[in-house]
Amino acid sequence: MLMRTDPFREMDRIVQQLSGTSGTWSKPSVMPMDAYREGDVYVIAFDLPGVNPEAVDIDVERNMLTVKAERRPVTQADSVKMELSERPLGVFSRQLVLADALDTERIEADYEAGVLTLRIPIAERAKPRKISIGGESGRKQISG
Repeated sequence: MLMRTDPFREMDRIVQQLSGTSGTWSKPSVMPMDAYREGDVYVIAFDLPGVNPEAVDIDVERNMLTVKAERRPVTQADSVKMELSERPLGVFSRQLVLADALDTERIEADYEAGVLTLRIPIAERAKPRKISIGGESGRKQISG
């Protein structure tokens, strides 16, 4: 139902994770995701723990789905001295090419417990259907 747009994206994510670099708007980090079909709905779940829902941007242009999010540092009092900071900050992004069989006009998005879940219904034209065969009465003979 979807295709990856960049085969080296996972390798970039691993390098960023090991090097400790965070994403910027010009070079965002990759956000982990799961994608699966549940009946007549295609579900995509993105892990975005600690991201404010207002900092998430979801766009669809033709069949290209783009999800961007930004995790900003929590403002702390002057008396707080950071001892350890391992949670990545910065910009996260993912682009997916959606199949023509999905109805991009009816995408639903929910955000709960740090997981952004998109539900994309399968388009009616892509669902299996029975085609009846017309009987003798429905046929017309062409004579020349």
